[in-house]
Amino acid sequence: MPRTSVVESPGCPPLRALTTDILGLIKVVEARTKPAGVAKVVETWGAPDAPRAVLAASLADRAVDPVLAVARKNGVVELLNPLNGETLAGVNAAAGRAAPADSSAEEDPLATLHLFRRHALDSSMLGTFLACTEKGKAYVKSVAKENASSDMAVGPSSSWDVSNSGTVQFSSVDAGESYAMFGGKGIEVNLWDITSCSKIWSAKSPRGNSLQIFTAPWFTAGTFLCKDDHRKIVACTNNHQVRLYDTASQRRPVISVDFRESPIKAVAEDPNGHAVYIGTGRGDLASFDMRTGII
Repeated sequence: MPRTSVVESPGCPPLRALTTDILGLIKVVEARTKPAGVAKVVETWGAPDAPRAVLAASLADRAVDPVLAVARKNGVVELLNPLNGETLAGVNAAAGRAAPADSSAEEDPLATLHLFRRHALDSSMLGTFLACTEKGKAYVKSVAKENASSDMAVGPSSSWDVSNSGTVQFSSVDAGESYAMFGGKGIEVNLWDITSCSKIWSAKSPRGNSLQIFTAPWFTAGTFLCKDDHRKIVACTNNHQVRLYDTASQRRPVISVDFRESPIKAVAEDPNGHAVYIGTGRGDLASFDMRTGII
């Protein structure tokens, strides 16, 4: 008979993660080396409140003054201390003032959020974020450290329209935090200069198949491939495609790869500058070398 043996699971490596949910809660998940075991929820910040559901989150994991930003269903972007959950400020993204809620947020909720990592040590600002609504209204806002509960808390801001049709589903900011890309249902991937609020590139749909049937754009996730070059971007679609674009040379994909049959929901770049990791709606994970398109 075959011989069997029991192997003890080493559990997760030491980690600390922050998760959010549709009830507006922020949960701290930790796993420790000893005793070995699964990750557990060790803290919960906030109280259940469906109108304050978290739609997006972004962490500026700085050595000094780290900040967690969360975009809520009521249109408010909150800045919190990621170490203890203390609320530092709450800003109405659309109104541009410190406000508890926005009635228009139900018609056009926030879809994406990025909290900028760059931060001067002597800065009077608590943080600066880029948020975008489902209908394509993008905002860049700065929040001051002092008087964070008053209208004076909101510093310089700017806004622009990413798209006049379709539904924005993702955005991504390059490593230098100078460029942002957006995409969604009915919206081709497009690249913007954040400083000038100007569009510098937009994708073009791939050519039709042998029957000249075209697929409407529906992008679900994207990332910049290399930290040193904002011109190469990877975008994923609802019809399970991973596409590489070189914005310096053409508008159509350089490489397009199909992966199984489920919509791709997440993508992250590898530090090596040529590989990406993707995750689907069914929980499938994969890594692609975007130089060849091989999994």
